[in-house]
Amino acid sequence: MFRLCALIAVTLVATPALAGATLWQDIAPGVKARLISSDTIIDGISLAGLELDMPETTNTYWRIPGETGIPTEFDFAGSSGLANPTAHWPYPQIDRSRGYLDYAYYGPVVLPIEFEAGEGAAILDVTVTLGLCSDICVPAIARFTLPLSFGVPDAAQSIRLDQAMAQTPIFWDQPGQPFGTVEAGLDGSLHLLSPDPSVDPASVIADVGDPAILFETPKKSPDGNLWTLKPLGGGARKGLEGSSVQLTFVTPRGPYAATQVIAPSQP
Repeated sequence: MFRLCALIAVTLVATPALAGATLWQDIAPGVKARLISSDTIIDGISLAGLELDMPETTNTYWRIPGETGIPTEFDFAGSSGLANPTAHWPYPQIDRSRGYLDYAYYGPVVLPIEFEAGEGAAILDVTVTLGLCSDICVPAIARFTLPLSFGVPDAAQSIRLDQAMAQTPIFWDQPGQPFGTVEAGLDGSLHLLSPDPSVDPASVIADVGDPAILFETPKKSPDGNLWTLKPLGGGARKGLEGSSVQLTFVTPRGPYAATQVIAPSQP
């Protein structure tokens, strides 16, 4: 049985408390949130984030929520004095605890937000829509407004944001590709050939641009040179040849992402 999804939405507007944070706001039972900022600029880039204080038994979702999750979405339309705000996503937990495949965050988490800014004052205005789940899922909508002066750095928030960014996948910067070739299988699966030995196969998440298309954990060939990701549910997902897939995974050096073009299946 799918988890019940309560047909309610909590809408809150948070006002600033300190230079680097809004006030905490209750957005669901046992869950509070706030917007935090380093209030610094380095090479024209500043960092903020949505901080969620959740019990360890409560979760929200990654940019791809999975089978039963509610996607997290950010709206920066009310912001001023900054440009190109972008949400970043720490590597999630691959969660099968309820019998479905979800990509989730449990307990306290910070979702970083990076943007361009000049030396003048700015306002970061964020409306976020997200799912918060324990026994039931509650869709919440919250709005946060945080004036930024970039005059006095907030060391405590900078530490929180740096820790979150350290858990966020960076694009592959090692020699070669993490997978020699990515091919489309005849049954709709993905074949990852010649994987880099540092990649943890159990950590691989494949994103083909459609959040409804999910893949199982890779199965390794006896020699380990071919990993096969079958489409979830066994249904064929054809027509992926020539499109791109973003692969997110973990190595001993930390989490990475890489985008590769899907080649046709080889005979």
